[in-house]
Amino acid sequence: MWMGTYPTVPSKILSTGQLLSDYLKENPEVVGKSALDKWGPEVPYLPKILSFSKALPLQLHPDKALSEKLHQEDPSKFGDPNHKPEIAIALSKFELFAGFKPLAEIEQLLKVKPLDQFVPPGQTSGLDDELLREICRILLTLPPSIVAETIKELLEIPESRFGPNQRYIPGLLDRLRKQYPETDNGSLVAVLLMNYMTLGPGEAVCVPADSIHAYLHGDIMECMARSDNVLSTGFCPKAEKDSVDLFTRALSFKPHGPDEAILPRRKSDKGEHFKTEVYAPPFSEFNVLGTSLGAGEKETYKPVGGPSLLIVTKGNGTMTVAGGDGTTFDLREGYTYFIGAGVALDLSTEKGIAVYRPYAE
Repeated sequence: MWMGTYPTVPSKILSTGQLLSDYLKENPEVVGKSALDKWGPEVPYLPKILSFSKALPLQLHPDKALSEKLHQEDPSKFGDPNHKPEIAIALSKFELFAGFKPLAEIEQLLKVKPLDQFVPPGQTSGLDDELLREICRILLTLPPSIVAETIKELLEIPESRFGPNQRYIPGLLDRLRKQYPETDNGSLVAVLLMNYMTLGPGEAVCVPADSIHAYLHGDIMECMARSDNVLSTGFCPKAEKDSVDLFTRALSFKPHGPDEAILPRRKSDKGEHFKTEVYAPPFSEFNVLGTSLGAGEKETYKPVGGPSLLIVTKGNGTMTVAGGDGTTFDLREGYTYFIGAGVALDLSTEKGIAVYRPYAE
């Protein structure tokens, strides 16, 4: 599910059928002056609900400068000139690959046969990010027969040989080859070079522009800058794979380790009853509020200075415009509301509810 004003899958107002983007152009004041001055009469972020049981493509989202260049060169494939940093909040158990492992772990792993053959000869000064970029390029351009043979050899190695933190490698390689051909280069890059992580509901990761990632299994709420630009090199048909040289040139090396990928949450002062947390990534397009209420609990949202979208991910309840005419709206799982700037809201539930609310100010 996509929500917002991005033209590929635009949201409509249920009561009238009008595009939300058209409504905002006709009523620009509802996004608030600050957001209007920065981004125009738009929702400047793109929330999505994703549910997947097999690996999504191994990908990165190009930064602003590269997005502008790619959009100019091929606007049909790269539909906008914007960057696409994102966060992903787990709604269920969420397995993913995000960013690169610490250099020391990768270096140790590359000493295991048959992986030692992929380290360029003459490298005596140890692994750094530029050498990692080259190893990533080598793995992504291996002939299919070498990929399959390498995976076969790795599956024959005892788990203990991979060290205490990477014993999962054979099991994950076996799992991925049941989802995609064993000739898919993405399996080697994801399992050998990237952080494999498992998050629980409410936990989140931050994926900056140019950061390598592949989501493996789970239900999540994503929120990203208003863009759909992506470069993919694994876990997808050959026809959908992008240039490996372009992909590896664009790579950043953040995060470098699983702890760096985690996006912390903290109590938000926008919830008067302290039932609300905020996910605040290090980029300016949005934050996300998360509110979880038990049976009979309430929360009051103070006014937000810009446009927001409220998405019900679990349970049901009611939403009342605080200080207004007492208009009450129904909240049920899957319902999504656009909320204009400056509106205070009361949330209540009889049996429990969970909502997420991306916003920009």
